[in-house]
Amino acid sequence: MERTLEFIREFVPADGLFVGLFEPDLNLGRTIVRIVPNYWPKVPEPLPIPDASLAYMHQRWQSEPTFRIINDWREAEPEILPLLKMTWPENTSLLLTDLTLESKRIGVLLLGTEGRDRYTDRHARLMNTLNEPFAVALANALQYQEVVRLKEMLEDDNQYLFNELRGISSSDTIIGADLGLREVMRLVRQVAPLESPVLLLGETGTGKELLASALHRASPRRNGPFVKVNCGGLPESLLDSELFGHEKGAFTGAIALKRGRFERAQGGTIFLDEIGELTPGAQVKLLRVLQQKEIERVGGTRTIPVDVRIISATHRNLEQMVREGTFREDLWFRLNVFPIMIPPLRHRPQDIPALLDHLLTRKTREMKITRKVRPAPGAMDLLKQHPWPGNVRELQNLVERSLIQSQSQNQRLNSTTSPDSDVLTVELHPGGRAPTATPSPSLAEDVLPFDHAVARVITTALERTGGKVIGPGGAAELLDLNPSTLRGKMRKLGISPSRSRKPKR
Repeated sequence: MERTLEFIREFVPADGLFVGLFEPDLNLGRTIVRIVPNYWPKVPEPLPIPDASLAYMHQRWQSEPTFRIINDWREAEPEILPLLKMTWPENTSLLLTDLTLESKRIGVLLLGTEGRDRYTDRHARLMNTLNEPFAVALANALQYQEVVRLKEMLEDDNQYLFNELRGISSSDTIIGADLGLREVMRLVRQVAPLESPVLLLGETGTGKELLASALHRASPRRNGPFVKVNCGGLPESLLDSELFGHEKGAFTGAIALKRGRFERAQGGTIFLDEIGELTPGAQVKLLRVLQQKEIERVGGTRTIPVDVRIISATHRNLEQMVREGTFREDLWFRLNVFPIMIPPLRHRPQDIPALLDHLLTRKTREMKITRKVRPAPGAMDLLKQHPWPGNVRELQNLVERSLIQSQSQNQRLNSTTSPDSDVLTVELHPGGRAPTATPSPSLAEDVLPFDHAVARVITTALERTGGKVIGPGGAAELLDLNPSTLRGKMRKLGISPSRSRKPKR
């Protein structure tokens, strides 16, 4: 266009060239090309049409295309003056040409030159001959912009889906579906085929996200997206933009249009975790989504219909928050259509063995531990007795920590014994207590499982020798065992010499 302007100047006065369009739905102007001297006014992008000029612009956009000369602003309509003052310096002659392609108006071309009475009818006729080339160029530019926009949107979607896929693992398995979570899963199967909102209630770490995913997979929307939002993890300043998206130029840094999570979830399910953390403003917008099935992007003026199913979750008492005035009552009624309470882990100890086995399998794979892993004797009883304030998440962290500790312990033990053992004992010590080889309360006092009995004998011998294993006066000598055999038994039973050493007085 710079080269084109140089060419035009040979026939028509022109200090500046402008190609743009008007978007009637948004009441905004868009600059496609603007080549002007540096000292001319800067034009905002997008260009907000002044209220006084809106009616004029709508009428002109619907009328027949024209070629117009404005040599003296004093003779122009009052409605157009506010717009001219925003975009051109005063005492400027203007030559305006409407651009059309296949009888469709697509934009406008303006030439401007300093001084009054600079343009003639001859200049207008000359510019009329360039209508079609400029219109084709504008149409190509708009199509290119649309291709770039769709490409960026596709890349954005691909990145989002890649991040989602990285979080998918075997943790999607619901352990306890036939035991402690049997009633919960019955409710999930009951409501999954419907479109009703579901509210998942329960303490932190009980697996609300897994149940939300199970609801989605069992619903008719299973082939649509499943979009997760942690409402408590988003800064208040970004919450509206993340949920509902924003228009280009809506705020500083909004360099491109962005679709929010609701638009991404179109045709699928959106999971709003920690719903109790939503700001009052976001609560109002969420209520609108539930009632009217539509959203409005930040900085936008048009509504966008959305077809999503909402599953929400919280560990907070929403009913209490309603009474305190921190959560909207009408929103709570909308979300609380079908509540599902997830019991904490301490209320379903029957699930702990299966959970432990599942977590051990997953964590050993992640940590590249190839040997067999099993809990130390007596550890399962301690796990079932622990209150688990952190629920399944706490159990997961405990398994990982115990694997790390047992790795270093077994490396020490293997330094003096045969390293080809395929057994790696995991020491589990919830609440800071180390499991000891104590019998299960359900067993008779005088009858112990074999491993428990052996562990008790070894522990007693270590206590008497002060933790000494080999050498004169060591536990191996006391028990009349080969030191390597004793080390193997200790490794198998998860017995550490240091824990058996009596403190010095």
